Amino acid sequence: MNISIRLAAPSDVSIIAEFNTAIAKETEGIELNRERLRKGVEALFADPSKGLYYIAESNGKIAGQLMITYEWSDWRNAAFWWIQSVYVRPEYRRHGVFRALYRYIESIARTRGDVCSVRLYVDQSNEHAQKTYESLGMRRSHYQMMEMDLGLK
Repeated sequence: MNISIRLAAPSDVSIIAEFNTAIAKETEGIELNRERLRKGVEALFADPSKGLYYIAESNGKIAGQLMITYEWSDWRNAAFWWIQSVYVRPEYRRHGVFRALYRYIESIARTRGDVCSVRLYVDQSNEHAQKTYESLGMRRSHYQMMEMDLGLK
């Protein structure tokens, strides 16, 4: 399968919002507020300091996406890149779409000189995704994520 990766554009807002709706439903069983979601996607394009979306295409069709957000580390004087909003259309799964997206952003991160690590979080029960990430060279961190949910859904 021929897969190309590109930086997402504002014209991709609708498909990104559609994919994000599918992610929430599939991974957490929740229905997102579509207006809030669309505004969230648009906010990223309005302010690139929030992050970037990348799109994977195969034969002219959008096959998947991922988003990168940033966390500054004063300890390392560099940024952590967080992979979020990963989605691959079901018919493109197990064809290397996520691998292509991951390798693409990894190559960018390695050449910049201001990125110290690429991270993501994964549900503890999602063993399939964990194996995929491990196959790409990612390893479990010694950190455990904690949160205080403020209820904005």
